[in-house]
Amino acid sequence: MLANTGKLSRKIVGMLVVFFVFATGAIGLTLLISWQLEGVAAAINDAGSQRMRTYRMGHLMARGLESTAQEATVGAVLDSELKQFDKVLRNLQLGDPARPLSPPRNYEVQDRLSEVGKAWQGRVRPLVAAYLSGVRTERELATDGFDQELEPFVHSINELVLAMERSYADDTNLLRSVQVALVVLAIIGTGLLIRYFDRLVIRPVAALHAGIQRMAGNDLAVRLPVTSDDELGGLATGFNHMAEHLGSVYGTLEQRVEAETHRLAQRNRELGILYDVTSFFSEPAPLETLCEGFLDRIKTALGADAGAVRLYMPQSEKLYLMTHDGLSDEFVASEGQMNCSDCLCGQVFQTSSPVAFETANPPPGMRLRTCVREGFATATAFSILYDKQRLGVYNIYFRRPQALSEQEIQLLETLGQHLGVAIENQRLRSREKELAVSEERNLLAQELHDSIAQGLAFLNIQVQLLQDSLRKGRTEEAMQTAGQLREGVQESYDDVRELLVHFRTRVHQSDLDSAIHAALEKFEGQTGINTAFERRGSAVPMAPTDEIQIMHIVQESLSNIRKHAKAGHVRVLVDQDMVNSRISVEDDGVGFDPQTDPNCQSDRHVGLKIMRERAHRIGAECRITSIPGKGTCVTMTLPKENRETV
Repeated sequence: MLANTGKLSRKIVGMLVVFFVFATGAIGLTLLISWQLEGVAAAINDAGSQRMRTYRMGHLMARGLESTAQEATVGAVLDSELKQFDKVLRNLQLGDPARPLSPPRNYEVQDRLSEVGKAWQGRVRPLVAAYLSGVRTERELATDGFDQELEPFVHSINELVLAMERSYADDTNLLRSVQVALVVLAIIGTGLLIRYFDRLVIRPVAALHAGIQRMAGNDLAVRLPVTSDDELGGLATGFNHMAEHLGSVYGTLEQRVEAETHRLAQRNRELGILYDVTSFFSEPAPLETLCEGFLDRIKTALGADAGAVRLYMPQSEKLYLMTHDGLSDEFVASEGQMNCSDCLCGQVFQTSSPVAFETANPPPGMRLRTCVREGFATATAFSILYDKQRLGVYNIYFRRPQALSEQEIQLLETLGQHLGVAIENQRLRSREKELAVSEERNLLAQELHDSIAQGLAFLNIQVQLLQDSLRKGRTEEAMQTAGQLREGVQESYDDVRELLVHFRTRVHQSDLDSAIHAALEKFEGQTGINTAFERRGSAVPMAPTDEIQIMHIVQESLSNIRKHAKAGHVRVLVDQDMVNSRISVEDDGVGFDPQTDPNCQSDRHVGLKIMRERAHRIGAECRITSIPGKGTCVTMTLPKENRETV
């Protein structure tokens, strides 16, 4: 294509230049001939004037003889005519470009003009000159001689004029011939240009357009003839290459669509497997159930005959067969637990590099060869990973040779990572439950210590006093001690009932207000203290765990009011906005000084400490303000960024 660039333009420019040269030459020739014809016409006119001038000179010579008075005037005129005749004859011989006047061009005119010149110089002009310079006798002789030479001389001039007219006619015919030839040349040149452009441009462009139309009509077999090596030939070659490429593409379109469809189906299948497994992992389940469900889905998706999940136990540094399917008892007994150096699975665990191999040609690291004895044709091993932490290995077995594609291997590696995340999440959930139970037990122990344990210690002292009073026979003192014992037992009983209420508390989502109402009703029924509940702002939903901790803090505050405040009125305020949630428990009791009160400073009084720990657990702040004689206010503030809304 690049080598042909400019050939067509050179051909077109060359053809136009040739046509221009011929046209310019023909036009220049006609201009030259017309200019020459103009000069010939002037020569014919001058040659004709010589005849009249000859007759005039003869007439003047005759007049000069007849009248002596006019002799001087006639002589002057005759001399002027003589000079004019010489000038015109010289112009006829040499030409005058300024007029223009052309010199003779053919031999006949040159011969006639030469004869006239010789006759004029040899015979006629000397007679006129003799007339002008001689006396009367000489003038008469000169006049007689001029009369004798007049007719032959004029005849020679006539012959010259006729010869010039014939030359003019020939030039005119030549001009017409050239003009006709120019017209014919224009017609032929136009025809040649049309044919040339038709062959070079119009036909190739029309063929290219027809080829494009056929290709637009799905005729991919169309090909253009390459008739030249110029730009249009390059276009035809490029069109043919494009048609061949389109034909090749169209011919393989079905296969490529089928291949792409197969690829998409494979991709959809992989995504379906991944979605099925991840959906299963999203549901909480025991560890063994997770492994069994995972193995069952992988086997079903890949059409495997057996599988196993092995987890690594750091304490023993061994791989344990957590779950399996499709394996014989001998297989399970042989590989129920193994060291990492026993077989290929241990190497996969240590290197995190998956393997898929034919058991007929096992890798060097396969030492136990249990897969071969089990009758599997293909065995695989993939790592179970969590954040680069190796948790175990899982295996897929096929009784027939099964070649896994690179995409399937990548999918199985990804599934191993998902299984690792699920296993680690299950372990974290178990640890979280253990920690939650441990924390609740600690809180229970603290509350028991702060209430019942102290009450029982008091009762123990009172029983000792009662025994001492009875031993000494102090009946009144014993009755007084027995009354104190009864009050202590009742107080311990109330503490036990209150703790049972605390531990049975369950707050439904978005039902914090109802739970607080119920707690206040029970408190008022048990103590006779007037209660009030107030809500401000909108009820912003909170996580159930947050609401449970809030209820425990409210109940602990009410318990402290019952035990210590001697209050007559209690108010609970819940104020929620888009920034904070504030819960306040106020009483009008005796109050205390938080800086000096021994119950606040002593580690033995854990009620206030428990409230702060519960608030800290949900990211809240618990603040206790109190003034002796003016009551106490417990305020818990839960910021929005720490509030887990539902």
